[in-house]
Amino acid sequence: MVATDLKSEVKKLMEKRSALEVEMNIIIERLCQPGGPGLSGNLVDSEGFPRSDIDIPVVRADRQRLAGLRNDHKDITEKISQNIELLHSSRLPPTSSTAMGSGSNSQGVGDISSSMSVMDVNVSRPFAMVDEISEESPAAEDGLQLGDQIVKFGKVEYGDSLLPKLASEAQMNQRIPVPMLVMRQGTLINLTVTPRTWRGRGLLGCNFRIL
Repeated sequence: MVATDLKSEVKKLMEKRSALEVEMNIIIERLCQPGGPGLSGNLVDSEGFPRSDIDIPVVRADRQRLAGLRNDHKDITEKISQNIELLHSSRLPPTSSTAMGSGSNSQGVGDISSSMSVMDVNVSRPFAMVDEISEESPAAEDGLQLGDQIVKFGKVEYGDSLLPKLASEAQMNQRIPVPMLVMRQGTLINLTVTPRTWRGRGLLGCNFRIL
């Protein structure tokens, strides 16, 4: 597959992934609204009876749909990663000095464009999702929302050992504003979050689920 076809495929996959994220965010917001059951809360009361304040069949359907969407999202992300690796490994034949001397520099421009496209894809690749936020927490007060997908948190980007890196980044930046890039309903948003102690647990008061 040529580089142009790969880039086109990556673009289509990213659009499909964005559509999945929109639907996932809608379901997450519905489940986590005030008084809602949350993503994994009990559907029975303290006496073991079905809760009367929620529509249990709808909640179960939402949770099942969300699980399916997450699996699809993971598969698409893996396909995007594979195509990105292929783009990185593909190399066009080098332009001869004679051709360059004659002013034929179109291939050089193509190389630059290809590299920029790959960089753009990498920069906008989320690696974690906010699936829980405590009220009055630093995360909530600084603008994070349920369903936000983390593209960059301080120096942490897509890679290995992400949870330890996220925890370390928060610990090292207590009371220091940390730049954050999130994907929210298909749109990249810049935020600043300050890890700090508060009445609840953790320095941010939210939970990141690695994608």
